[in-house]
Amino acid sequence: MNNPNETPPEQGQQKIARRDLLKLGGALLGAAGLTQFFSLNSLAVAPRKSGGAEGDGPKWGMLIDINKCIGCNYCTYACQAVNNLADDMLYNVVTVETTQSGEEFFLSRPCMQCAEAPCVHVCPVGATYHRADGIVAMDYDLCIGCRYCQVACPYAARVFNWKDPIEKSDKSPEFGVQEVPNRPRGVVEKCHFCTQRIDYGVERGLVPGVDEPATPACVVACPTGARVFGDLNDAESPISKARAEASVTLRLREDLSAEPRVYYVPPVANSKTPFIQNKEG
Repeated sequence: MNNPNETPPEQGQQKIARRDLLKLGGALLGAAGLTQFFSLNSLAVAPRKSGGAEGDGPKWGMLIDINKCIGCNYCTYACQAVNNLADDMLYNVVTVETTQSGEEFFLSRPCMQCAEAPCVHVCPVGATYHRADGIVAMDYDLCIGCRYCQVACPYAARVFNWKDPIEKSDKSPEFGVQEVPNRPRGVVEKCHFCTQRIDYGVERGLVPGVDEPATPACVVACPTGARVFGDLNDAESPISKARAEASVTLRLREDLSAEPRVYYVPPVANSKTPFIQNKEG
């Protein structure tokens, strides 16, 4: 395991390098407004809970509409609150990027939950694995802190826990309360689509993406409806309907064949322009 006293890397690792970031065409059409969001009481996570055999049952995915994202960071703050994350341990980041024509837009980036996840392939101890519902999960008891997964991830979606857990996130209780146990120092952490909510809801007959207690905190917290969640295998789920209604949906770094389960709706002003590799650097 890595030396816990080692100095943490630069905060810049939270953001994809510009030469590796794919750009969107068109202008950002921001939507305004605020809504109330909720929080749950603390729930424990069963790391290996799956809910069905591989290939059977739901496959959870998320859609993020660039046109609706206003850069408020509520998704990030809600994630911090329910996972009890310090400001240097973000699972979800929102960055300001520019199109090739120089127009700015907000890019919200959680874990992509790749079907062919590089992090799963490189983990030497099986601490990173696929649940049967498609979510890339972590078994923190098995993690040895080698950070192979962090290096392999093309989306910079993983963070290494250099410190002891904080007592309480400064985003709580305003954006939610802690719902999962603290992780030990020396492990790699990541977004897990709030599996504690999904499992809690499914066990009680709730529908993730429809019923708030069963839906990821970032989706519930979004004041503009920029995030949609649901079962990619269900044509009637919110995400399937949203994808069908959108003229174009795209995924980051499709050239890597990682098959991410997070989709984006590009700006309406030029929705036929694909993600374009930035040539700088």
